[in-house]
Amino acid sequence: MVTAFVLISVEDRKVHETVKALIQCKGVTEIHVVAGDYDMVAVIRVADNMELGNLITNKIVNAPGVERTKTLFALESHSTFDLQSMFME
Repeated sequence: MVTAFVLISVEDRKVHETVKALIQCKGVTEIHVVAGDYDMVAVIRVADNMELGNLITNKIVNAPGVERTKTLFALESHSTFDLQSMFME
């Protein structure tokens, strides 16, 4: 499983429209609206890097309101939850 965090800048007044579009994308497990240089952080959990690349380049960057993104991917993930079983089909 690949876990990534996509930092997203959104056009003014389109945050909620963007959230509604992104949360429907398979692999987007969480979206957090944040303060700072970016407007939101999407947490992505997918099977492999190919699926991550397709999700970012075909869905996320084309979602309404998205101006720019920056992707961070996890080298290791630690949790009190069994993430593998929670997010894999």
